[in-house]
Amino acid sequence: MKRILLLVMFLLAPCTAFVTGGVFVSSGLLSLAVAEEDETARLYRSMQLEGVVNWKAFRQAVEGYGKIRGRKRDVLTLIDFSKPSTEERLYVFDMKKRKMLFSSVVAHGKNSGGNYATSFSNECGSYKSSLGFYLTASTYQGKNGYSLILDGLEKGINDRARERAIVVHGAAYADPSVVAGGGRLGRSFGCPALPPKLSRSIIDAIKGGSVMYIYAEAPDYLAQSSILHEGGLM
Repeated sequence: MKRILLLVMFLLAPCTAFVTGGVFVSSGLLSLAVAEEDETARLYRSMQLEGVVNWKAFRQAVEGYGKIRGRKRDVLTLIDFSKPSTEERLYVFDMKKRKMLFSSVVAHGKNSGGNYATSFSNECGSYKSSLGFYLTASTYQGKNGYSLILDGLEKGINDRARERAIVVHGAAYADPSVVAGGGRLGRSFGCPALPPKLSRSIIDAIKGGSVMYIYAEAPDYLAQSSILHEGGLM
């Protein structure tokens, strides 16, 4: 009887606290976290991303997307550097319509690795990719053709993107046909370079204040991220 009474009290008092796994947790906060997790999982399933998009990368991308107040577009781009350059690893999602707009290969920085990007930097002249969250800015016509400026949002991780001229652009070395000759895509000076046939369409879909998240299996990034670490998302 006592156990039943305790259970009823718990169910009727969502803001009480209890111990789970040795940690004192607010049931209200736990319910909120579970609800948010369930919503992200529902979004993942509704977009039919199982077996296509890395769940962990998607979860982190959606978590950060929801925290970034400066965004002006309901569009999220995920670049998953846990995958090799030979596979599609850039995804563009329409978050309002709950659908994937694009899936493409994308090149990483020449000093970040061969087929896989495993080393990252925020330093000028490193020729490495940078992880984390970005907001897309305006477009321009440059030496690599139609290009999109990126603003890194995380200090010490990617906030020198403009200074380093890290932009989205098309490049012949990022075309899938290159893989047959060298076993991987060509590499950039740190920019997420796209196949020329897709670059303009993707840039137009994400320009003007949408969120981009560049993911890798990198515990050091998670420990430093001002966007993800704050929420304890690991």
